[in-house]
Amino acid sequence: MNFAKRMDHFNEGIFTRLLEIKRRRLENGQPVIDLSVGTPNIPPAQHIITALCEAAADPANYIYAVNDQSELLQATSDWYKQRYQVELDPATQICSLLGSQEGLAHISLSIVDEGDLVLVPDPCYPVFADGPLLAGAELYYMPQKEENGYVIQLQDIPEDIAHRAKFMLVSYPNNPTTAMAPDQFYLDLIAFAKKYDIIVLHDNAYSELVFDGKSCGSFLAFPGAMDVGVEFNSLSKTYGLAGARIGFCVGNTTMVSMLKKLKSNMDYGMFLPIQKAAIAAITGDQSEVKRVRAIYEQRRDILCDGFSNLGWPIAKPEATMFVWSRIPAHYDSSEQFAMDLVTHAGVIATPGSAFGPSGEGYVRFALVQDNEILQQAVQSVDDSGILKSS
Repeated sequence: MNFAKRMDHFNEGIFTRLLEIKRRRLENGQPVIDLSVGTPNIPPAQHIITALCEAAADPANYIYAVNDQSELLQATSDWYKQRYQVELDPATQICSLLGSQEGLAHISLSIVDEGDLVLVPDPCYPVFADGPLLAGAELYYMPQKEENGYVIQLQDIPEDIAHRAKFMLVSYPNNPTTAMAPDQFYLDLIAFAKKYDIIVLHDNAYSELVFDGKSCGSFLAFPGAMDVGVEFNSLSKTYGLAGARIGFCVGNTTMVSMLKKLKSNMDYGMFLPIQKAAIAAITGDQSEVKRVRAIYEQRRDILCDGFSNLGWPIAKPEATMFVWSRIPAHYDSSEQFAMDLVTHAGVIATPGSAFGPSGEGYVRFALVQDNEILQQAVQSVDDSGILKSS
């Protein structure tokens, strides 16, 4: 059998090996604490679950949705106005997604042709690169370096690359580095995009998970942003709806219309009861958002303080549901450190190299376990002795 050459870009690699080790440990009755994938374990608020269940009990809601319901579009418009002070036309500037991952994987198909150049962060959430690769694009990595606060240095992008680029992806608060970008970055980003005629996609999935009393807004709130791009947002982490797959692409009318056109040939829309759950989430009591944020902040403190007290100093992230850290100094490879973590301590984390070339030398933990489990993870790592150089 012969398969598409595009599949040569993708492999299972480290994730498959880590999962295989996890499977073997569980079969042997050994404990495993999985902090690798950002899968929230905080369920939705009861009013969201009730809205979903009531809608699911109605036989009329099992038809194809085909389009976003007007109620969902209006609720999203109101949400963006109230939360981000951004005005959106419900009819032309909002498109629902079957989770941000789906939208990120597909939007490149509506923008780039084979051989077009796309600018992606490095390190980055894998689908930022995988989506353009599926569309046949050439990638140029924009380094996110620790010494720059992990903020992309637009002025370092070569002139010839900027002129060739058709599309760029940016995301702050950032996964995996957890960094936030200053306002000036967005102003510079918009000017850069206009100068070189580059389309911008900003992923804003973690805007509610910002700690220590800080806050985060929307890329679209900056002057000129609507002219150059769109923003993706998600209800997965903030509202505990990860498995329901609810995301949105909002902003530039032409970009949204092209994505809608593409999706009309790929799916039949979001299941109507899930649309009802989304409406309940973004129009209902928002105190749940504060509660979820507080939970993640407490988990962050437990993990970072715990490892720091063991002699592995980890700076506390200011945002997201992740912890990003340099690996211990006596390790040369993030993959080897991740393998030792699971083999000797039963703790699964993601090696930084899985997120791109600049991720080498780092590791990412997902704060997806309760406080007691995180404390056990710290203790297990201490007991394993892997933090001590030989």
